[in-house]
Amino acid sequence: MKNLLVVNGPNLNLLGEREQTIYGKKNLGEIEQKLVSMGREAQIEVEFFQSNHEGDIVDQLQGAKGRVDCILINPAAFTHTSIAIRDTLAAIGVPTIEVHMSNIYAREEFRRHSFVAPVVRGQISGFGAYSYVLAFLAAKAILAGER
Repeated sequence: MKNLLVVNGPNLNLLGEREQTIYGKKNLGEIEQKLVSMGREAQIEVEFFQSNHEGDIVDQLQGAKGRVDCILINPAAFTHTSIAIRDTLAAIGVPTIEVHMSNIYAREEFRRHSFVAPVVRGQISGFGAYSYVLAFLAAKAILAGER
């Protein structure tokens, strides 16, 4: 069975409560349940990690090398600030998909740059909670050997 790690950065534990006009009403648990269900159907084991702390995310990503087959990451605000997360993703060599619920390119200027984008397979943004579904489908294709 293939393994998929879903990593979520700061404030994503507040989904469903914060800025619903931007992020919608689904909470992180609901998104996780959907991905577990999709994983079960596709025979992909899905595990989750969320942290508001950059170093914890780096540690989790380093621990994924050789243990998981693919990563979905929503670095949240760290997208625009964390060279450490970018460097970790580059170093571990695990196929990774960057996920954002909002369209970061249609928001404030400071959100329009991703340090992560150059070192991941692709980026999905702007579809709310459905961004995770689309990212899962992309991960499933990667795990099946499709490009």
